[in-house]
Amino acid sequence: MPAKTFDYDPDDMILNLFYEDKDDRWFPGDRHLRRMARKMLFGEPRMSGQLRVFLNLCAGLDRLGIRYRVNDYSYIAQHPEEVACIIGRAFLLDKFAWKNPILLGVCAFNHPLDDPDLFKRLPVRKFLVPGPWYADMYRPHWPDTEAWPVGIDTDLWAPSPPRGKTVDILLYDKVSLNRERHVPELVEPVRARLESEGRTFTELRYGSYKEEDYQAALARSRAMIFLCQNESQGIAYQQALSCGVPVLAWDPGGPWRDPDYYPHRVQFGPVSSVPYWDDRCGLKFTDRAGFENRWTDFWAGCAAGKFDPRGYILDNLTLEQRALQYYEIARSIARQSRVPIAPDVLVDGWLTGMG
Repeated sequence: MPAKTFDYDPDDMILNLFYEDKDDRWFPGDRHLRRMARKMLFGEPRMSGQLRVFLNLCAGLDRLGIRYRVNDYSYIAQHPEEVACIIGRAFLLDKFAWKNPILLGVCAFNHPLDDPDLFKRLPVRKFLVPGPWYADMYRPHWPDTEAWPVGIDTDLWAPSPPRGKTVDILLYDKVSLNRERHVPELVEPVRARLESEGRTFTELRYGSYKEEDYQAALARSRAMIFLCQNESQGIAYQQALSCGVPVLAWDPGGPWRDPDYYPHRVQFGPVSSVPYWDDRCGLKFTDRAGFENRWTDFWAGCAAGKFDPRGYILDNLTLEQRALQYYEIARSIARQSRVPIAPDVLVDGWLTGMG
């Protein structure tokens, strides 16, 4: 499905994007040396979720023809009336004397308790979080919170030919909280059920693979079982959907159980492991009994071509759709701040100077 037509006036607003994933720790510029040391010791680093958000936003803006600057602190200092779009981590808020209206997120904080006076301390106008339940958790503390999911590259994450589907199930293990309990109670029974039926499967555990490994696994797999307690967006399962791979998702609901906050500081629920979802994506279950009950229907639905996971992504989560949403949010802040929109020239080599 082609992206919706977007008429962009080249004299319209240019976004000022700021993204840095690593901060200097001991002396100015040491983050570059630390990166080189990690590369020599451990090889090429795995793609972080924060960097993926930034790169996919830029890719979507490029497809729409929307211009932007990246980490141009000199320009933003000379134009305090323009919106600063800070995508990177919270240390960027203290790196620069911000006077601009700020669009902040989605990678800055885990919860408003991390900086309860943020909107008073800095000229933040809007805070972005990846998903709707996350926004519901934030709004009692920061009312100007909005859900914004980054788009999925549907050209890169595309269906593979049926003849290449040599594995029945990709078992995606992102069980992190109370893992010592959930592995024997859920992960092992899932494996046992697949083995008892003679289903072929391969496993990937979150944090232990590179993107190309995941792409290759999806290309071989007919379906995916996604085991995760909660997701703010869930880029990994959405990449599977974009590849046309139906998902059977563990979605236990309940409270947000981050041990840094729950239950002593934050009690919020319900959460979701698949916050962007409809019946085209696959099926969900809440516990081991639910898996046993839903598995047969899910596998039968896969065999019958009942699901259309890629259709859901094309309708809701393309690069262009989500980049346009981001642009419109930034424009709304500019209008509210009565910012005059002026043309400028994008400097070649926009990645120069990134942290």
